[in-house]
Amino acid sequence: MIAHLRHLTRRLPLQRGMLQQQQRSASYLIDQPEYSFLKDLGLERDNPGVFAGQWQGRGQSITSYDPGTGQAIATVRQGNVQELHNAVGWTVEAYKHWRQVPAPVRGEIVRQIGDELRKYKEPLGKLVSLEVGKIYSEGQGEVQEFIDICDYAVGLSRIYAGQLINSERAQHTILEAWRPLGLVGVISAYNFPNAVFGWNAAIALTTGNTVLWKGAPSTPLVSVATTKIVAEVLRRNNLPPIVSLCQGGTDVGAALVADKRVNLVSFTGSCQTGRDVGVEVQRRFGKVILELGGNNALVIDESANVKMALDAALFGCIGTSGQRCTTTRRIIVHEKLHDSFVEALTEKYAQLLPRIGHQLEVDTLVGPVHSKQNVDSYKATIDEAKLLGGKVAFGGRVVQRPGHYVEPTIITGLAHDASVVHRETFAPIVYVLKARSVNEAIAWNNEVEQGLSSALFTENMTQAFKWIGAQGSDCGIVNINTTTNGAEIGGAFGGEKATGGGRESGSDAWKQYCKRATITLNHSGELACAQGVVFNVE
Repeated sequence: MIAHLRHLTRRLPLQRGMLQQQQRSASYLIDQPEYSFLKDLGLERDNPGVFAGQWQGRGQSITSYDPGTGQAIATVRQGNVQELHNAVGWTVEAYKHWRQVPAPVRGEIVRQIGDELRKYKEPLGKLVSLEVGKIYSEGQGEVQEFIDICDYAVGLSRIYAGQLINSERAQHTILEAWRPLGLVGVISAYNFPNAVFGWNAAIALTTGNTVLWKGAPSTPLVSVATTKIVAEVLRRNNLPPIVSLCQGGTDVGAALVADKRVNLVSFTGSCQTGRDVGVEVQRRFGKVILELGGNNALVIDESANVKMALDAALFGCIGTSGQRCTTTRRIIVHEKLHDSFVEALTEKYAQLLPRIGHQLEVDTLVGPVHSKQNVDSYKATIDEAKLLGGKVAFGGRVVQRPGHYVEPTIITGLAHDASVVHRETFAPIVYVLKARSVNEAIAWNNEVEQGLSSALFTENMTQAFKWIGAQGSDCGIVNINTTTNGAEIGGAFGGEKATGGGRESGSDAWKQYCKRATITLNHSGELACAQGVVFNVE
C-alpha cells in the first residue's frame, strides 16, 4: 500500500506538469480551429526565426500577440549575433552565384515568388492583419503589394539598362552599366511587415543582389511565414540562400548595420533610429535607404471638392488606425471652409464608432493600434494637446475592451507650429488647422521636420501647378485630389528631409540597388586623350 502511494505521489507532479503544458498550449491562438490558417502557412506553436538555407534560432524566444485581444498567437526563437554573422556569410556566398545569373532568369525566379504569394495570399494577409492589427482588406492589400512589385520586377529584369553616351574622341564610345551592389540588408517595421520587405527584395533580387531580412520584433510570424514562401521557390530551383532571415533584438540589428559585408541597408523606422543607422552605415562607406517618419498634411483649398476631400481625410487619418508612415496627421483647411469641414468630418467619424472591432471581423473598419505603447502615446499626446489649448472635437478616449483600442480623434484650435502638431504620433489623431490661403498652407506643410507625403484638394489649376512646382510641397509624395496614403508600387516611394531621402519600389528606384560604371571603349587603334590633351615623347 505504501509503495502504491509513493508511486502515485511520483506521478502527481508529472500529471500537473502535463496539465499546465496543455493549458499553455490551449492559450495559443495557433492551436484554435478558427486560426487554422496559421498552420496552412507552415507555422507551428514554436518557430525558428533564422533562415539561411536551413531553419534555426538559438536566441531569445519571443511571443507574438494579437493586438485585438491581447492573446498569444505563437512563439519565435530569434537569432543571436553569431547567427546573424553566419547568415551574412552564407548570403554573401550565394551572391557570388546569383550575380552570374542572367537578369531575365532572375526575373523568372521573382515571378515564381509572386505566384507562390498568390497561392497563400488569403492566409498570409490574415496573418498580417492578426499580428499588426490592420483590418482584413488592408492585410490582403499588403500582400497584394508584394505580388504587384514581383510583377513589376519581372518586366524590369528585361529592360533595366544603362546608356550609350557620345564621345568627343573619334572612334570612342562611352557606355554606362548598372551592376549589383552585393548583399542588401532590409530592416522593416511592424506596420508593413510584408510589403516593405517585398518592395526591397523583388527589386534587389532582380538587379542581381542577395537579401538578408530582419523583420520587426513584434511581427515575427509574418517574417517567418513570408520567408517560408520564398524559401520554397528557392528549394524548387535548387538555389542557394539568396534570401535569408534573422529575427532578433537591437543587438542583431546593430550587428547587421555595422557589418561591412552588407553593401546596402534599407531601414524603415523612426527618424531618430534612422539617423543612427545612416551615420553608422556612412561610417563604413556603405549605402543606405532610409524610409522614416512622416507628418503628412492634407490641404483643402476653397475650390476643393469637399465631399471627395472628406472621404480622403477619413481613410487618410484612420486607415491602419493611424499607423501608416503616410497617415494624414494634419488637415489644413481654407478659413472659408474650416468650420463646416470640421462639422462634416466629425459626423463621418461618428459613423465609424460602431465599426471599431477586432481586425478580422468582417464589419470592422477601425482595428486596434499595435501595442500598449501606442495607446500610452495616444493618451499622452491628447493630454499635451489640451494643455496647449487644443479642443478635442471628436474622440479622445481609450476604448474599454480587451486589446488595444482607441477612438479616432480630431483636435482643433492649435497653432500650426505647436510642438505637439510638429511631432508625429503613431495613432489615429489628426489636427485640423485654419489657413487663409494656399500659400500659407504650403508654408505650414513644409515647416515640419519630415517630408514624406502631402495632398492638395483643389479645382484651381493655378494652385495645383503651384503645389507640384518648386515653390510647392517639399515632400517626396505630392498628391492632388487624393489621399496622402495608399501609394501604388509603380512610383518611387520615399520622402525628403528627416524622412530620409531614400526611394523604394517603382520608377527608377532600382538604381539604388546598383553601382554605376562608366566605361570608355577605344576602338580607334590609337590612344587619344580627352579635352585635346597631348602627352607623348615622340
